[in-house]
Amino acid sequence: MHTPQVTINQTEILSDNWYTLNKVTYSISKKDGTTEIQSREAYDRGNGAVILLYHKTLKTVILTRQFRLPTYINGNQDGMLIEACAGLLDNDHPEECIKRETEEETGYKISNAEKIFEAYMSPGSVTEILHFFIAEYSHDMKIADGGGLEEEGEHIEVLELPFDKTLGMIDNGEIRDAKTIMLLQHLRIKGIL
Repeated sequence: MHTPQVTINQTEILSDNWYTLNKVTYSISKKDGTTEIQSREAYDRGNGAVILLYHKTLKTVILTRQFRLPTYINGNQDGMLIEACAGLLDNDHPEECIKRETEEETGYKISNAEKIFEAYMSPGSVTEILHFFIAEYSHDMKIADGGGLEEEGEHIEVLELPFDKTLGMIDNGEIRDAKTIMLLQHLRIKGIL
């Protein structure tokens, strides 16, 4: 298997409004030993973390529902998306980030989060690595309403749903968020719920 040698020749910032869109020109070696110059755009929004809260006895999970502009632009009629709680690291350790986001978005205060894997979510154009977590919850861990931070423009609805129902929601298209589908399938495959 060939592992190419890559040299970054130039990076040009195309946009730095919300996150950073770079145009990167680089040299990459080919199998035959020659080098090719390519140019691609890469969107850098930082790395993130996502968590699925689950209740073993009740066989329920905590999800969120909120407006997501990119989905609206790409055909999601109302722009609303059901997804697992997530956020950007903002220079935090992934576990600290996800504990903070869990409390802000869902109102649950968790002490333990189990990291299960990390993944590039859209490696053709986005630099982000997403850290995936799961954690058990109980109703006595609910310390606030959740809903996100007003100053960040978050208007998040918190959902407690039966696990089996969420699997059906994947099948019927109600849940279309990749990170959420990955976490729900992880619980199913591992026999956690």
